[in-house]
Amino acid sequence: MHESSSAPAEQPGQPPSPEAPDRVLYEEKLRPSLWIWLMALMISGLSILVFVPIGLEIGLGAAVVVFAIIAILLTLSTPRIQVTERSLQVGRAGIERRYVGAVTGYRGDDATHQRGPALHGLAFMCIRGWIDPVVRIQIEDQRDRTPYWLTSTRNPEQLVEILGGTMARDAESD
Repeated sequence: MHESSSAPAEQPGQPPSPEAPDRVLYEEKLRPSLWIWLMALMISGLSILVFVPIGLEIGLGAAVVVFAIIAILLTLSTPRIQVTERSLQVGRAGIERRYVGAVTGYRGDDATHQRGPALHGLAFMCIRGWIDPVVRIQIEDQRDRTPYWLTSTRNPEQLVEILGGTMARDAESD
C-alpha cells in the first residue's frame, strides 16, 4: 500500500485515525494444493474415456474443457484472509478488529479436533481440506450470534501473532 508522506504521524499505542490508510498487516489466499490440481488433471483425463468412442479429438477436447471448468471453479472459490489495522476479512466474512477476541492456532490432531468434535454449530467456517492448520477467532460482538470463526491457514503462527493470540501448544486447553 502507498502511504502519503504528508499524512500525520501515528502515535505508538494509539488506534489509527479514521482518515489514515488502513494498512494490510497480513494477507493469504487459500489456494488449492498441488495434489488438488493433479486430481483435476486426472478427472479431466478420465473424461477422454467417456468421449473416445465418439472420437479421440472429441475426447481430448472434452478433457481440456473439463479441466478449464475445474480450474475456473477452483480459482473463483479461493478465499482470502486479510488483516488490516482496523478489520479482519476471512473469505466472505468481515469484522472490525475491535470485535476480535481470543485467537488460537491449531495444528495436527488439535486442528482435526477443532474441525470435528469441538466445532460449534453456529461457528463461521472457512475450511479447505487441503490445508491442515486452523485458527479459531473468537467474536466479541454481542449483536452477532456467531461465537467464533474457524479458518484454514498455511501460516497459523503468523496469523495468530498478528491478531495477538497463541498457538494451542502454548494455550491452556479449552
